[in-house]
Amino acid sequence: MAEPKALELVDLRHTFNEGTVNEVRALRGVDLVMEPGAFVVVLGFNGSGKSSLLNAVAGTLIPAHGKVLVHGEDVTHWPEHRRAGLVGRVFQDPLRGTAPRLTIAENLAVAAQRGRRWPDLRRALSRGKREALAARVHELGMGLEDRLDTPIGALSGGQRQALTLLMATSVSPRILLLDEHTAALDPKSAELVLGLTEEIVRKLKLTTLMVTHSMAQAVRLGDRVLMMHRGRVVRDYRGPRKRRLRAEELLDNFDELRNEDMMDESAAGMLERMYL
Repeated sequence: MAEPKALELVDLRHTFNEGTVNEVRALRGVDLVMEPGAFVVVLGFNGSGKSSLLNAVAGTLIPAHGKVLVHGEDVTHWPEHRRAGLVGRVFQDPLRGTAPRLTIAENLAVAAQRGRRWPDLRRALSRGKREALAARVHELGMGLEDRLDTPIGALSGGQRQALTLLMATSVSPRILLLDEHTAALDPKSAELVLGLTEEIVRKLKLTTLMVTHSMAQAVRLGDRVLMMHRGRVVRDYRGPRKRRLRAEELLDNFDELRNEDMMDESAAGMLERMYL
């Protein structure tokens, strides 16, 4: 029997504020199939549908139409908390992925209980478990294994994001979502977190869906790049084409899309003048 796909998105469609002047067609028939261990990077302008796509996978957005399947199971209408054991997520803002008043050890212990119906934090913070947590934190190379009782809110953004990455992958999720997770960091911290991302994804063989504005990251990471525009996937680079991909080619494609938008707006303005 063939192994199920890690992630299948089937004809996802969603419109915000439908029927009003503020109507936004965020997803317009998005299809995506990811094999286990695949690493897909998603690029696009603001408003292209990238965040809506990730939210549909995470469960924070229930699409108006279409299906979301994780390892063959239809999770389309599962709320976010029910998907917690299947989907790990790292947000752009380091503050969103952690509880600032809890210690490093407590944050990691909470993450390790994700998806369990009856979490037991006391057991998760037992002596043996703390030693295992310290060993994982040691792998970050930041010296934080000696600061497990430090409130995580006292750390820098880069340190918190590195720990958030550990938390999101602590239960080896079926799908890892990276939501512009280095965009809010300084260049040095961003490079550190990016290196950790590559290492963890490779080591755990995680199926990863990453949104970014960085064309350099899109070229560097993953085995496939999707370019979204107006709620649709308009470019799909994979295989040899992905390996040959350069940032300059992506820039040219973005310029083409921008020019198409300008032409559409110009045509719409001309029609408006004709009929008003």
